[in-house]
Parts: sequence; structure tokens; C-alpha cells
Amino acid sequence: MKIIIVGCGKVGLTLAERLNQENHDITLIDSDYTTVRTAADSLDVMAVTGNGAIYQVQMEAGIKEADLLIATTNSDELNILCCLIAKKTGNCHTIARIRNPEYSAEVNFIREELNLSLAINPELAAAHEISRLLRFPSAIKIDTFAKGRIELLKFIIPPHSKLNNLKVMDVSMKLHCNVLICVVERGKEVVIPSGNFELCAGDKISFIASQKDSMEFFQKVGVENNSVKTIMIVGGGKVSYYLGKLLKDTKIKIKIIEQNYDRCTELSELLPNAMIIHGDGADQQLLLEEGLAQTEAFATLTGFDEENIMLSLYAASKSKAKLITKVNRTSFEEVINSLNLGSMIYPKLITADSILQYVRAMQNSLGSNVETLYRIANDQAEALEFRVGHDAPMLGVPLEKMELKKNLLVACINRRGRIITPRGKDTMEVGDSVIIVTTNKGLNDLKDILK
Repeated sequence: MKIIIVGCGKVGLTLAERLNQENHDITLIDSDYTTVRTAADSLDVMAVTGNGAIYQVQMEAGIKEADLLIATTNSDELNILCCLIAKKTGNCHTIARIRNPEYSAEVNFIREELNLSLAINPELAAAHEISRLLRFPSAIKIDTFAKGRIELLKFIIPPHSKLNNLKVMDVSMKLHCNVLICVVERGKEVVIPSGNFELCAGDKISFIASQKDSMEFFQKVGVENNSVKTIMIVGGGKVSYYLGKLLKDTKIKIKIIEQNYDRCTELSELLPNAMIIHGDGADQQLLLEEGLAQTEAFATLTGFDEENIMLSLYAASKSKAKLITKVNRTSFEEVINSLNLGSMIYPKLITADSILQYVRAMQNSLGSNVETLYRIANDQAEALEFRVGHDAPMLGVPLEKMELKKNLLVACINRRGRIITPRGKDTMEVGDSVIIVTTNKGLNDLKDILK
């Protein structure tokens, strides 16, 4: 597909890189000549210098032939205007990044009235991910499918766990729980495990289950998993605001430390249930005085990766809190993942996953669409949710008789709300939601799972 991306910031460049890997024809637009040229040279894509909301600039970028325009500049209004002009000029699909909390309540109205294909809010999506982690603090990552009914949870097998030296095929039988282990990360190795694969302490395992079954699984393996009751947040930006709004009806006590006095005043009005503290979150004495050692969760959500990382490492040395660390840059992901930083939140990667999901669904508008997509295991695997269409070639065929691609697992079938952990005799029916986990990249249609 021909895709135009307006804005060469972190999100725009991440998208360009990922979509380019999937062999799309990418054109970047940015008003900064140096930025756009550097990006074009490093990614080997087309580039146009100029204001993406100008008709002539879009024409130069090829809007008439474009299938999709994605506006990811720092201005919500500019993103909306880019999409409006693209829709009128090229009649293509449009996606806008809209981050301002003032627009968040009206985002559905904006999308429908302005005929946007998709409106993305990275900070709100990050806040949703954090709120899920607070419910399951033992997990280091949680992704949801089937509108929240099914979850893909990742956690590290602790020493002396019941899972240690247990084969994957024996997990359900010996622990009497309905879960499916679908990815194991051991050092740099990422495996879609067979039944004979033996787990060991230190493995990062990703498993699929319903909310009820995942809670039962944690209990059976002896992992404490009570929802947190207190959280300390450093940084009063958009993610912190959205998180405060999401948690306002829960029993979680929220404490936000923010350095800017005016922002503190603003947050105290916006989040009356939260305690807002004016101070430097990097002040170790302040953190200890405010109860770092006693808090059950500690989230570093400032705009500086280095500060977030250092604060999480400090918190790990002073408390047993659930750690949540926001990181914007992924350049040193391998090094970062080797540190004790708890759950890593990458807002731009969450955004990229949502847009990739939409792009793949666009490519296959007549078949079994990609409903949900997540890049997992340090980007080495994907978890995808497909809706089974009338023309799916595997309808009624037992899984044991399907010739599936290697390194691919049919992880879950959702049949009208009934969650099925697939076995060899199970089949797919029209209307089912099917979750596939694989290290094969670029699946667009359910038929792509077959050899």
C-alpha cells in the first residue's frame, strides 16, 4: 500500500520503520528539512519537506494515489487538518494522533463527524495498560483480546516455583487450571513451546487465559497477585492524568509528585481524589518521606527516559513495590530489558501496534480481518486476533489435521463469549475470534497460518 506519514517524531519514525519492513510504499512529510532527509536516508523511504496540512505539499507527496495518510505531529489540530485535506483531496483512509485530554471525551464525535478512520491517543492507551498491570501486579505485561475477555499475560518464573522443571503439556493437568503457555523467553531466545518444552526458573513466559482463569493460575503457582491499594507516581503529565481518571472509581490511593507548581494546581482540580505533591521526584529524601518504602506500586512517568530508569532502579533498592517505567526511546531496549525496571511502558509502540493492526485489516477487507495485534517478546513474536469469515479455508477442520506453519500456535478460540483453550479435536466456526501467536511476521489473513 502507498502510505503517507506526516510528522517525523518518535511515533512517525517508528511507524515508518515498521510499515517499511512490511513492504509498504512510505512517504514522510515534515517541515524540518534535516529531520526528514535523515529519516528518509536511514529508512530508505521517500521524503517531502513542508507543512503536511498544505494542499500542494500533500499533492507533491502523492496523496491522489495514497491508500492511507497517518498524521502524527505534536499538534492535534494540525493532525486533524491534515486528515481533512487528505480526505477531500485523495479520498484515502486517515489516522490522526489526538492526545489533548480536552478532546478525549469527544474523540468518537471527532472521528465520526470528520470521517477519520482511526483516532489514536498514545498516552491514554499507556494509562489503560498501566491500570491493567495494577490489577495483576505479578504480571510484567498484559495485552487484551476479545474486548477484554481474554488476556495475554507475561511474568517471570520465580525460583522454587511449581513451574520449575515442569513440561508445558503438564501445566494444565498437574495444576488443574485452564491456561495455555504460548511464548517462552529464555535469555535472547524466543520459543513457541511444544508440549515437551521444559520450563525453568527465570524464564519469561506469556500465557493466554480469561481473567478468572489467570487469577486462578497465579494462585496455583504460588504467586501473590492481589491488586495494589497504593501507587506513587512521579511526573504529572498526560499519562498520569489519564491514569488518575481511570483509577478514580477504584480503591487505589494515588499520590502524584510533580515539579511544576502550576501543573500541580491544575491536577488537584482535575483529580480531586488524588494527592498531588509539589516537589522534585528525583529527590530521594522526598520519596522516602512520602512513603516509597511502603507503597505497593511505583510508576515513573516523567518525559525523560533516563530519569524514569534511575528512579525505578532506586525504588527497587528501597521497596518491594510493583515498578512501572515509561520509556519513549527504544534504541537501547536490550540493555533496558536486562535491568530491574518492572513493567516497561512504550507509548509509541502501543500506537504503532494499533496502526499496524488497522493497516493489515485494510489489506484484507474481504477475508478474516486482523481484529487485534500486539508485538511481543521484544518484537520477536506477534499475537493476533482474527475473526473467522465465511470463506475461511479451515472451517470445520480439526486443528490436529491442519497443516500449520512452523513456530505458530492457535492459542485461543472465543465462540460467542465462550473461551475455548484449543485441543486437537477443536475446530473453527464462522464468527469465532481466534488468537494466533507466532514468530512469523506479517500475517494479514487467517489463511496465512496454513503452510
